[in-house]
Amino acid sequence: MNATIHPGPAAKVPVTILTGFLGAGKTTLLNRILQERHGERIAVIENEFGPDGVDNDLLLSSGPAQIVEMNNGCICCTVRGDLVRILGQLQQRREAHTSHFDRVIIETTGLADPAPVAQTFFMDEDIAAGYTLDAIVTVVDALHAEQQLDAHHEAQEQVGFADRILLSKSDLVDAAQRERLEQRLRRINPRASIRAVHFGATAIDDLLDVAGFSLSHVLEIEPGFLGEETHEHDDAIKAFVFNTELAFDADRLQAFFRDAIAAHGPDLLRYKGIVALPGLQHRLVLQGVHMLMNSDLGRPWADGEPRRSRLVFIGRSLPEAAMRAALQTCLLC
Repeated sequence: MNATIHPGPAAKVPVTILTGFLGAGKTTLLNRILQERHGERIAVIENEFGPDGVDNDLLLSSGPAQIVEMNNGCICCTVRGDLVRILGQLQQRREAHTSHFDRVIIETTGLADPAPVAQTFFMDEDIAAGYTLDAIVTVVDALHAEQQLDAHHEAQEQVGFADRILLSKSDLVDAAQRERLEQRLRRINPRASIRAVHFGATAIDDLLDVAGFSLSHVLEIEPGFLGEETHEHDDAIKAFVFNTELAFDADRLQAFFRDAIAAHGPDLLRYKGIVALPGLQHRLVLQGVHMLMNSDLGRPWADGEPRRSRLVFIGRSLPEAAMRAALQTCLLC
């Protein structure tokens, strides 16, 4: 008698939700993961707050990763249906062997409440059948966290739902400030481990395949987790994007940011972009949070590629028209 062996159900794909407030260092950490895990194929879903994004350009080397951008709203509210759709399409391609990936990483916008994102993996039957939520990893900006936790409910939720907390920019604060922050984080979430991370350098095995997400724990802190949830953002927080194929004058652009930071620093929650400068064969990558800004060289421009600059500003009650006019004066005609 011949025995027929029926294969068991396909293993669920582990999902990591990467969250943290604006400018905490999520994309830097994602870069680290994509470059470190050379033996795996990773599907990355990126979400940005605003009509256009630059994070795909900020990924230095995605290797075997598949990247899907969602930049038409916040993943935790208006576009959660898109998240379900994208996950479903990825799963269909995987089952049809037209696409292969070993895990999914979702990088949320810095203004996202992670609860509705996590809900997706328990409330949608098809998604729950194909994916398992492995962990929520939250990056916390040690320099700005106190004011962000004071001012934004989303920052508190990101900490409260974390299975791992990574403390970035801790080298920019003194020991007393760091200890005070860590005590506050432990009061919000005594369950999550807290580790310092410098430019995304951390043990990858502590972030992936940790089986850290506990539904029972979440239901203890938020009994309505599996119910329908509404989520609203501060209407004063808005994003705008400045696009141009003209090169910037470096000195004038530097003066623009100096003046903008001086005038609007506390309200500049996040600003980042890719800039083309004459004579420079690489993209200039700009990143800033409040009064803190840095720049670095990105990927080289390809032959024949349009040298398109794109700057994204997210802030509270920013004078968009005046800032756009000031940026126009920085262009080389």
